[in-house]
Formats: sequence, C-alpha cells, structure tokens
Amino acid sequence: MSTEINVRNGGRAVVATLAAHGVDTIFGIPGTHNLEFYRHLPEFGIRAVTPRHEQGAGYGADGYFLVSGKPGVVITTSGPGLTNVLTAAATAYAESRPMLILSPGVPTGFERADVGMLHETKDSSGAVGRLLVSSQRTRTAEGAAQAVAEAFAMFDSARPGPVHIEVPLDVLEGAWNGSVPVPFAGRRPGLDDHVVARAAEAIRAAKSPMVIAGGGARRAHAEVARLVEALDAPLATTANGKGIVSETHPLSLGSNVRFPSVQAESAAADVLIVLGSELADSDLWGGVIGAQTSIGVRDEAARQTVIRCDIDPDQLNKNLPGDILACADTGEFLTALTSALGIGNDGAASANDDGTESSDSNGSAASAKESGADRVARIRETWATDFDFDAIGARVTRLVEEGAGSTVVISGDSSQVTYDGTVHALTASTPDQLLYMPGFATLGYGIPAALGAKVADPARPVVCILGDGAAMFSIQELMTAAELGLGIPFVVVDNGGYAEIEGQMVERDIEPFAVRLARPDFAKLGESMGGAGVTIAEADIDSALPAAIAEALDRSVPTGIHITVGH
Repeated sequence: MSTEINVRNGGRAVVATLAAHGVDTIFGIPGTHNLEFYRHLPEFGIRAVTPRHEQGAGYGADGYFLVSGKPGVVITTSGPGLTNVLTAAATAYAESRPMLILSPGVPTGFERADVGMLHETKDSSGAVGRLLVSSQRTRTAEGAAQAVAEAFAMFDSARPGPVHIEVPLDVLEGAWNGSVPVPFAGRRPGLDDHVVARAAEAIRAAKSPMVIAGGGARRAHAEVARLVEALDAPLATTANGKGIVSETHPLSLGSNVRFPSVQAESAAADVLIVLGSELADSDLWGGVIGAQTSIGVRDEAARQTVIRCDIDPDQLNKNLPGDILACADTGEFLTALTSALGIGNDGAASANDDGTESSDSNGSAASAKESGADRVARIRETWATDFDFDAIGARVTRLVEEGAGSTVVISGDSSQVTYDGTVHALTASTPDQLLYMPGFATLGYGIPAALGAKVADPARPVVCILGDGAAMFSIQELMTAAELGLGIPFVVVDNGGYAEIEGQMVERDIEPFAVRLARPDFAKLGESMGGAGVTIAEADIDSALPAAIAEALDRSVPTGIHITVGH
C-alpha cells in the first residue's frame, strides 16, 4: 500500500480544485472505480458522507445546499452509481439548484467499445447531458480540474442547476502536471439602465403594486424586503421562495400563490413584479398569476404592467408575458431599481428636491389607497375557503414548529402532508426553512434532504415530515443518520399507502387498486437502525407530538415518530 499522500493524479487535480472552491463536504458511495477521488479527500479536509443509496447522496447534497448555501457535491462510481443519482440530479435541474456530480468513466479509447468491462455504460455523459445543465467527459487531468472551476463559476453567474463531469479511468489514475485553477467569477448578465428606468417609472405611477418571488430571489431576501416595504406592496412567494421575507411580516402572503384569493389579487394589481420564478403550474395548481385569460394570454382590458426579472432570459416570458424584462441577478436588479426610486438601505424613500418627503414611494397619497398591510389582512380573511388549515398535514406542521422552535428546518417529500400541509402551514422566517421540490415532485427526497441539512448546520433543529409511502423510498437513510449521530426526528404520517392516488382513482370511478400497502412499524424500525422510536395516535398528536419533537432533538440519534392516521 502506498503511504504517499501527494499522489499527483487526476483524482488529486479534481479534489484540490474542489477544496479551492470552498468544498468541505461531499456525498457519495466509494466504489471500485472512484477510489482515486476518495484517496485525496482527507488530505484536503473534505468530509465524505456515505448514504445507503446514491439517490440519497443527491438529495442529501440538495438539502446541504439549501441550508449552507454551498453547491452540493456528489461523487459516484461508474455505471449504476451514476445512474442511481440521476433522479436526484433531475430534481436539482427542475428546481434550479446547483449540484456537481463527479464520476469515473471508461478509459480513453474504450468509448462505446461494448467489451464487457465492469460498470461499462454505452454513453454515460451523453445520457446524463440530456437531463442536466451539462455533462462533460474530460480528456486530461488539467481539463478535469478546469471543468470543476467552470462549474462553480456557472453556479454563481447563471441560472444554477446540476453539472456532471466524467473523468475517464486512465485520466483519474494518470499523472497530473498542472496547477489548481484559480477560482474565477462567471460573468452575470449586465444590467440595462433603460430597463431599470422603465421599471422605476412604472412603479412610481402604481397605486396597487404586488410582488411575486420565487427560488431565483432566495439570495436577495434583504433586497426583496426593502422593495416591498418601500412600495407598501403585498408579497407572495412560490414554495421555493418560501421565507424570502419573514412570513410574520405584515406584507407577507406566505408561499401561497396557489390560493385563489392570492391569484385574484395578482390579477387586480396595476403593477405586478415577478422575481426569479417561472410561475409554474406545480405551484399554481391550475390557476394563473397576473391578469390573464389563460396561461400565457394577457387580459389587455386589465391594463396591468408586468415587470419580470430572471437571470435566465428564457424564463422572462414563461407562463406570463412581461412588459418590462430584466435579464439579471435579482439582487443586482433590485439594488439598481431601489436606487432609481430613491429608496435607501432602510427602505425609506428619499426627499424631493425641495426638501419635502414624497407622499409615498410610488407617488400616490397613502390615504388615497388601501395599505399593503390592509390588503394582506383582507386576503388572509378568505383563506378558510382556500385551504384546510385543520387537515392533518397542517396540524402536524404547526405542532412540529411548536416543539422545535421558530428556526426549525422542515424537510418534506412528495407527500400530502407536505404539499397540502407544510408548504402552507409552516411560518418561515428565512429562505432555508423548507426543503422541498415542487416541480419534480419526487418521492424519497425528504429523509436524505434532512440528513444533508443537518450535516450543513448541526446546531440547527431539523425535522422531516412525510407520508408512509414516501418514507419507504429512502428509509434506509435512517441508518446513515444514526451512523453520523444526527438527532433528526423523522415524522411519518401513516395513512395506509398512496392515499392521494387512491383519491384520484375514486374520482375517475376506478376501484382502488395497488395503492393500499403494507407498512412497517416505523417506530420499531427507527429503533432497529440505532435510533429511537415513538408511536402516536392521531387523536393524541396535540398533546404528545410537540414534546416528542423536543425530546427527539435532544438525542444524538434519529427518532422515528410514527403517527397512525385513522387506525
């Protein structure tokens, strides 16, 4: 066995470049072909988190990003290791989140050789490239290192998403004679001063502005708050934008763009500002944002001005054509816009040239219009018909928040308890409190995403709430959480299988079939994996769940909390 730590090969080139870009944690499973990546991780102080499935590595990396702000990095082996992570990677693509996937590939010269090598795959990079932002098969160690640097530059300067880098085995194990690429910033789209001026002019004339913010505005939470306060405008967010401004703020409508009352208010606004969102149907549930007669068809009689900002030009007219389009980073655009409006860092409008204060930031007298807070209060009064806040998912979410505190991070899944519960019932104060993927809506996300979040910030309370069907997709990661000593409560709301799909069958006059499933005792399963277990009947959750959550967070092992619904 070699004792030399400074083996200068392709693996070292990649790992040294990761370290130079601030990577301190990777997710993945060691395999025969990726060991030259793993050889160098300890030397550069990079922690390796080993889940029980590569899909869990991808979801863990995503949860890590959402809490830490650092792109998630996954190392897979060749063949099945790479294909196992693709669902998680496709999730990152659908949600516009950065993820770097590194894998070995067949040696140079053996592309499509079909000679029966271990893990041989017809065209790994070609297949992956069809699903992600990009996939590159490198030819040299120097090229592999440069590809890593370019991926990080892209994450910072463009619409983020997953990138795959394939390093042929001969390159991974062969000599590296180059140097670590110096980290460089990619070039973001430049601001068009004319667009900023047009947006400011429209806002000054507005009497009932409204702001919609999505995941693309997560990094600009301070700028978004400054804008809505200065404009006295209601703010609604998508699920990925949840918590951009604290949902206790009097101008916040929460992550409730699907609610008919919120959609109606967006149609009534004379100026609608959409920041970092494609306004996807996965958030709107068949509705529309803005004055539209149908998706993509503006209601011209409404005389609404739509201002849209997105770093990706292809998003600017998606699902709602805009009148003023800013292809820019949201934070940079809002900084320029508030400056043009004379809004200071404290959110106040500047004085007029004669020394008197403006009547308000958009030029209309405050007494002549309904205040933003009054608009929000009026809309909230209608929510009893928009959403059932007493349903099990909402109730469990509020009780978890009671037991864990207001800073809790809640990981969800494509479960009713999440999309019909946590998305709307959690009161988020920061944009990192909900781990969810509304667009790709993949089962199996919640458990490993919670694990990744806890790895990112061990001191933060992290709780996973999901259904029994979703839990069985990734239940093996409780073992990973136990191994890592992560005190995460995993709350499994057990309603007997795929209840959502059963309901859809009934709606179509299909006798429920293949949806009522056998389940394990999730509390005992948690215990068997080295953690703790608690069983709570639905009738007892009000009294028992908050205490069970608080106790679970004090443990250094995970806790399986099994909530039995209707049985």
